[in-house]
Amino acid sequence: MSEKIAVPVSLVRGGTSKGVFIDAKALPEDIQLRDKYLLAIMGSPDPRQIDGLGGAHSLTSKAGIISKSTDGKSELTFLFAQLQPKSDVVDTEPNCGNMLAAVVPFAIENGLITAKGETTTVRVLTQNTGMLSDITVETPNGQVRYDGTASIDGVPGTASPIYIKFLDIAGSMCGSLLPTGSAKDQFTLSNGKQIEVTCIDNGMPMVLMNAKDFGVTGYEAVSEYNENTALKAEINQLRLNAAMKMGLGDVSQKNYPKMCLLAPAINGGAIHTRCYIPHVCHDAIGVLAAVTVATACVYPESIAYPLTTQPNKNDKDLVLSIEHPTGEFSVSLDIENDAVKGASLLRTARILMKGEAYVSPNKISS
Repeated sequence: MSEKIAVPVSLVRGGTSKGVFIDAKALPEDIQLRDKYLLAIMGSPDPRQIDGLGGAHSLTSKAGIISKSTDGKSELTFLFAQLQPKSDVVDTEPNCGNMLAAVVPFAIENGLITAKGETTTVRVLTQNTGMLSDITVETPNGQVRYDGTASIDGVPGTASPIYIKFLDIAGSMCGSLLPTGSAKDQFTLSNGKQIEVTCIDNGMPMVLMNAKDFGVTGYEAVSEYNENTALKAEINQLRLNAAMKMGLGDVSQKNYPKMCLLAPAINGGAIHTRCYIPHVCHDAIGVLAAVTVATACVYPESIAYPLTTQPNKNDKDLVLSIEHPTGEFSVSLDIENDAVKGASLLRTARILMKGEAYVSPNKISS
């Protein structure tokens, strides 16, 4: 066996996440062997991922496997893989809306599809959950444009806008928007206090909580939340209990459902958030987490509704600004008959590097 195995990869930034994208043809079809390749490429498990391309954080330990679709309903298929620095688990169950933003640029750059004009819109199937989305990128002269004036909080500078329209994402993993059958569920904390939460899945399974129920304001710095081990333990226990009620089973080794503390907006938005992913407080908020929080904000029965600065409900395309620790995330909701039927948002992405990742044979032979 040779001393190294070369795998063509692109290092990409998708939204506020980063990871590697690989053409499906460059990886083994066998899932166990494929996962060994991904772990070796990213350098997991190791807290620093020193022997791989991972960035020592869950937001920079992601991978995407891209292929041309054969289902007749989409043009591209995106399999998202979440890796962790310290874990040897490759999780392909959840979605990632941030990395989704880089799928079309990668596909054009690597000849999987061709540009269609000044802008190119491509329907993409996220294989993890069967989610369909229409993604539009700027492609003047048949080339992906990366420079532009669009900005998103959590990414320095500006770039060309990428528009994502999610199609029918309710119940992405749980099978229904409200997987417990109710907009509010009661749980008991370790101190005996009973609280109400909203368990919801509109692209991302989430448990939404009122920050005040946990003795915090919802506005504290991220570092304070990450140093508060008692709070993290309490929220994680709630996560495990809620997951069972949501039909997700034992999620002790999973990064979902996401947990989100809510508070009234303080910067002119609709609502303020502190999210966990799942054991670390997020510096921002994920794409599909923002969509799910925004959805809860317009349902009167949810715990989010009374905390929300309510926009004009008569708008068919309702834009809600979801505040997070480093800015805000604007989500456009398509409302029909008082129900959320779709969601759109703006992201940016960039191909950072193209080349070969070298995999040591001894890391995939055991």
